[in-house]
Amino acid sequence: MGLDPGLRRLALGTLLAAYPGPVPPDWAVDLLAEGLAGHTLFGTNIHDPAQVAATTAALRAGRPDVLLAIDEEGGDVTRLAHATGSPYPGNAALGAVDDPILTRQVYAAIGAELAALGINLDLAPTVDVNTADENPVIGTRSFGADPVRVAVHSAAAVVGLQSAGVAACAKHFPGHGATVADSHYELPTVDVPPAVLRERDLPPFAAVVDAGVRAVMTAHIRVPALTGDGPATFSRAVLVDLLRGEYGFTGAVITDALEMKGAALAAGGVGPAAVRALAAGADLLCIGAKVDAGLVEHVVEEIVAALGDGRLDRARVEQAAGRAAELAAWTAAGGSATETPDGLGYAAALRAVRVEGDVTGLATPLVVQVHAPSTIAEGRVPWGLGPHLAGAEVIRAVAGETDPDELRRLAGDRPVVLVGRHLHRLPGAPELVDALAATHPVTVVEMGWPGAWRPTGARAFVTTYGASHANGRAAAQVLGLAG
Repeated sequence: MGLDPGLRRLALGTLLAAYPGPVPPDWAVDLLAEGLAGHTLFGTNIHDPAQVAATTAALRAGRPDVLLAIDEEGGDVTRLAHATGSPYPGNAALGAVDDPILTRQVYAAIGAELAALGINLDLAPTVDVNTADENPVIGTRSFGADPVRVAVHSAAAVVGLQSAGVAACAKHFPGHGATVADSHYELPTVDVPPAVLRERDLPPFAAVVDAGVRAVMTAHIRVPALTGDGPATFSRAVLVDLLRGEYGFTGAVITDALEMKGAALAAGGVGPAAVRALAAGADLLCIGAKVDAGLVEHVVEEIVAALGDGRLDRARVEQAAGRAAELAAWTAAGGSATETPDGLGYAAALRAVRVEGDVTGLATPLVVQVHAPSTIAEGRVPWGLGPHLAGAEVIRAVAGETDPDELRRLAGDRPVVLVGRHLHRLPGAPELVDALAATHPVTVVEMGWPGAWRPTGARAFVTTYGASHANGRAAAQVLGLAG
């Protein structure tokens, strides 16, 4: 016996699906015609601007009022520029510059690019306050460690994005910045009282609500005082009592990807996670990146079954689908296109570079780029100084594996520029820097979250606050090495 068509359409109206490859398969378009709220685009869906525009047009042929979402944060998290790196600096760099007008301009430029391609929902900005230097998943995606500064720039980012008619989605409520675990792989715990959240983590969310943000994304984190043993995504105390009741948010609550271990393991699968999130007050359920027609139908069946057995109230699901539809309707009104200044992203990245020490006399260095793993959020995006250098030799090294003596031999009498990301938490990296600095003038370029660590014996320490294409070009320019 098949599903009730009305209930199936209702359940579909709460889901953000995804699909593989640059061309939408028939099922992805058909589901939109049958009521699916929308799709999230990932790097595997994107080749070039013309292809993306054709993709969004094909999806809208399924139904015009669909949500087409993307993780386009600028900086280290980019889907449009996943093949080259983003032409914009990310939040950490913008926070370092601390010019809210610049932040608004950068996000307006990102919004204008998305709108021109037919994308109407940006799963950005990240408004988490990165208070843990060891945070493995936020880091340079945050505007900084100061709640006041993060709040100011979060609001500016939202205003910028939404001025282009692209809905902003502030994430990850109630704050992922104090974690030392990655919710893609496990359920992190932030064991603090609500008063600490209100002082440290929640001011940026209050600021974006005041700025009119259209959507807020949940965090798959456990805050025992509020969520008990489960994640915030499944907590009515967080999504309804706190976000809507205390902070007055009236837009759409979007879940982080339900395929992530922080949600799926806690619920026993993506389908049960969808039911628990809806019951807790979420409106739009992001299934994840690895999605096919079968998974969508499975989630729909779980939601319809929950409506039948009492785990879900129909009025709650109708409310969720209604908010998703309202979000799509808001984006249909469009925004006002503004002209983006030439080179905006590169100029912004240059303003963010910080230099401690002396970076003169680096005309012919050996550039050593230390391998750093990427997070699932970042994906495998090119980074470093290589594309921006005028003839300098670049070699790759692996901290803890590459022999410092071999690097010394290769360097000869040349200075060394060592480039890394999050060097302070990369095993073997500080020791590699110290070993090289014992015999050579070493300049360290930190393209991740710098933390408090500084290399002993290095000639200079340069911080870019991100590893985007723009950040790399800016660092090469500051070092006098740009081509």
